[in-house]
Formats: sequence, structure tokens, C-alpha cells
Amino acid sequence: MLEFLTNHGGTGRTQARFWFGLIGLFALVGTVWADDWPGWLGPNRDAIWRETNIVQMLPPEGPPVRWRQAIGSGYSGPAVVGKRVYVTDRVVSSALEPQDDHYARRRGDGLERVLCLDDADGSVLWSHEYECNYRVAYPSGPRTTPVIDGEKVYTLGTQGNLFCLSASNGDVIWECDFKEAFALKIPTWGVAGQPLIDGDTLICIVGGEGSTVVAFDKNTGEERWRSLSSKDPGYSAPVIYNAGGVRQLIIWHGEAINALNPETGEVYWTLPVETWSGMAICTPMKLGNALFVMGFQGHSNMIELDSEEPSARFAWQGDGSFGIAGTMNTPHLIDGYLYANDYDRMYRCVNIEDGRRIWEDPLPATGSKARDWANVFTVRNGDRFFMTNDIGDLIIAKMDPEGYEEISRARILDASKQLDMRNVIWSHPAYANRSLYARNDYEIVCVSLEAKP
Repeated sequence: MLEFLTNHGGTGRTQARFWFGLIGLFALVGTVWADDWPGWLGPNRDAIWRETNIVQMLPPEGPPVRWRQAIGSGYSGPAVVGKRVYVTDRVVSSALEPQDDHYARRRGDGLERVLCLDDADGSVLWSHEYECNYRVAYPSGPRTTPVIDGEKVYTLGTQGNLFCLSASNGDVIWECDFKEAFALKIPTWGVAGQPLIDGDTLICIVGGEGSTVVAFDKNTGEERWRSLSSKDPGYSAPVIYNAGGVRQLIIWHGEAINALNPETGEVYWTLPVETWSGMAICTPMKLGNALFVMGFQGHSNMIELDSEEPSARFAWQGDGSFGIAGTMNTPHLIDGYLYANDYDRMYRCVNIEDGRRIWEDPLPATGSKARDWANVFTVRNGDRFFMTNDIGDLIIAKMDPEGYEEISRARILDASKQLDMRNVIWSHPAYANRSLYARNDYEIVCVSLEAKP
């Protein structure tokens, strides 16, 4: 650039043409750099945000709000592709039954909706709604993040309503009701396994005899294969990893963790991982040949994947005194260490080799002291972590085996769900267009995280 300016400087007109061209090039590069967040945990389902030119710290007054939009309640996170934002919610038509405990199903009638918003200002571009009467515990709304694939958006509701919609106008391309197609008995906390696109296949956690996991043709909805049986399908997201010379589809249901051939549903290996009340929730994460899955009441399982063939064994299993047993958040495996929020409210760093705890800190979850069911969603961006907790804070931090270093923190949303005399947010955010997209039971907010010159 400097050489061009030196050799071709001269008239003001020539210089003006150069600078206008340079500005256009920067605008084009900015467009190329912008990333999408097309589904659960981002484009690679690994909770890594790869955009650059992100703020180093949050301003004292918090990040600038690009827009806010009123929506209904729900646990589902948003998905962002290009200049469109997709999110699901619930609109009730009758009062919910009282809830005395968190494990009791509640009756509530109403609608589930799929909303497409304009990323410029949050306005609603289209909405698809359908009647959906709940009989579940925690009946706030849909659990799963929309999945965007080209011109199609896939959504899965709490009562097992699977839709393939046109991403441009919301028209129904195909649909499947799990209750009718697979005689599904809705789990206690509803249907929550995030659908996964693999080539021209859509893979879903369903449930029932022989149909814990089902693969559909993503374009037509035709069933391609079904596999596994389990008493409870669980709530964990399917993921695909390369190991043992093959691609392995990892499925964690209420009784075991399994590896399948993603093209046929053939079972490669199974290891028993019993859960309490079917609470298989965490997404299994991999580093090298280490595969980690964690769950409520002390479930902390490090699995060693064979490098030569599709098989596996337990490397270690935590008993509550070592390892990490987080309930809803996603662990990060980095450079021989494991980072996640534990079920006892502590954020921990653990040695991958033996599960030994290196440090623990309650600050990410609450900012002050540990509380029951405190939760943190963690996304990595370069050498930093962007963390959203259940009280509505956004945190920028650094973590390594030496400890937790908080850089800055700001409140971006009000917690809206009632839990044990306090309010919480349990919806995973999206990161795209150098912005954060997060929601509670009343609104979705987009805040800019772009670094300014």
C-alpha cells in the first residue's frame, strides 16, 4: 500500500481515487471477516468464536446496544447467518399450573414460534407459529437453538415438533412430530437435544425403542436410519469427531455414551455413563484422543479414544473430589487442561491426564459468591474467554493453569426465570458480526463487541 501511494501519488484526483478504493477494500475485508453462528456452539459446534477485531475490554457503561426486540419465553439460544437472526420462543394462552418442585411436570397451553429478525434493527421479518401444549417441568419454552443450513432453517420444539422451514420466508418445507412418528414419551424436561447437520443428513435425538437417534434426509424429511434404545434419550447434543481412522457420531443418552457411524447408525462402541433422572445434558468435547463428558451429581468422565480403531475406554472417572461435573455448560479442553463450571457452583481448572483439580473460583458464575445451580456459558476467542452467566453478566477473562483473570464485566440482560428465590438466564448466546446476541424470557438483545479505531 505504501509503495503504491509513493509511486502513484500526484494529483488530488489520483489520490482521491486511491483512498476511495482503499476504503472500499477495507469495507470488503470487513464483510469477509464477519462470521456466522448458524447453530449450537457456533459453526463447528466447538464453542470457539473466530472473528477478529474484537474489544479488549468492556466499557464501564457496558457494550453499546445495537438493538433490543421483545420476544416470548424460552431456553433456546439464537442463531445468526448473514444479516438475519433466528430464535424460538413460546406464547402462553393459559396460566401455568403451580410448581412446587423442579422435577414435577406442569400443564400449560400455548404456541411455539420461530422468529426471523433483521440484524440491522431487530425487527421481525417473519414468524412461524404452531399450537404446542406443554406437559413438562420448566415449561418456559423451546430448548434447542435453530440450525441454519443454506436456505433452510431447522427447529425442534419442547414437545418434539421438528420443522424444516424456508430461511427467507418461514414457509414449511417438511415437518415431523416425534410423538406420532416414534411414539415418543416426552422426557421430564422436554425435548432438548440439538439437531446436527451432516452433509445432506439431519441427525436428531428422539427417544423410544430403537430410535434414540434418528437421521433424516435434510431436504425431504425422509428417514434414513435409526439407532440405539434407552430409557431416557437425555438432553445432550450429538457431535461428530474423527478418531480411530473414522468419523464417529457421539451420542450421550441417559444410560451410556456411544459412538456411531454417522452414515448408517452402526454402533462402534458403548461405555456406561448412568445419569440421575436422565440428565445427560453436557455436549461431549474432544482434544486429541481425549473425550470428556460431565453431568449432575458427580459425573466426570474422561474417555480415551483408540487411535487405530473405533473403540474407547475410560481413562478416569471423577467421584466428586476430582474432575469436573458441570450440569449445563460446555467444557473447554486446552493444552492438557480442562475448564468448566462445576455443579457445586465453582468454576474449575483440571488436569486432563488424571482429573486433578488445579484451581477453583466462584467469580465467573455470580461475581460474588457461589449459589445453587449457578451456570456459566463459555466461548473462546483467541487467547480470551467470553463468558455469560445466569445472572445476566457478560465477562471477558483469561484462564490458564495459573488461575482465572477477569478483565471486565458488564450486565447485559436481566435474569428472568424464577429458581429457588432468585432469577436466572439459561439460554446460550450467539457471537457473530462482531456482536453478542443473548435473550431472556422477555427480549433478545444485540450488543456490539467490535473494537473501534
